[in-house]
Amino acid sequence: MSLPKRKEVYTYEDYLNWPDEQRIELIDGQVYLHTLPPRIHQEISGTIVYQFFNYLKDKECEVYFARLGVRLPSGDEKSDKEIKTVVEPDIVVVCDKSKLDDEGCKGAPDLIVEITSPSTARKDKVEKFNLYEKHGVKEYWIVEPEVKLVTVFLLQENGKYGRPEVYTEEDKIKVSIFEDLVIDLKDVFNY
Repeated sequence: MSLPKRKEVYTYEDYLNWPDEQRIELIDGQVYLHTLPPRIHQEISGTIVYQFFNYLKDKECEVYFARLGVRLPSGDEKSDKEIKTVVEPDIVVVCDKSKLDDEGCKGAPDLIVEITSPSTARKDKVEKFNLYEKHGVKEYWIVEPEVKLVTVFLLQENGKYGRPEVYTEEDKIKVSIFEDLVIDLKDVFNY
């Protein structure tokens, strides 16, 4: 399969027809291509997913990692195929199982983690920040491997992210959407 003809606005229907080996996201109908992340990206992702997975055993919420398509409808679409925003976050936690289907997740997950690389840092810090805030993602983490920092944004009652909390490799993060889950960053940044 090849990429569809050049268009001004792409949709979920276009996304479904792109080659599986090509990692592509859509934000407001615009295409963003991903490069293969560095090895350390996978190491960090695996460590965080492992901690979430162990905590979530026998609980209602589910954790997923890279290549789970998250469709974020604007509300005016007549069908899923018209959705213009489909992202593939590094880590996703979904507590409302009605949002999950064979295609991935439709609607805002409860928590999203993005691990930056030099090619994605701006998109993660600006475009995805605004996107996740707009769609009501309760907790958004930006992990920066180069400087061993995690910035956590929590959605406030006014629908906006409040002032971020910044954590270093020496810290532990209390995950706000759960009563007693703490992620130890010594394990995450152990490289």
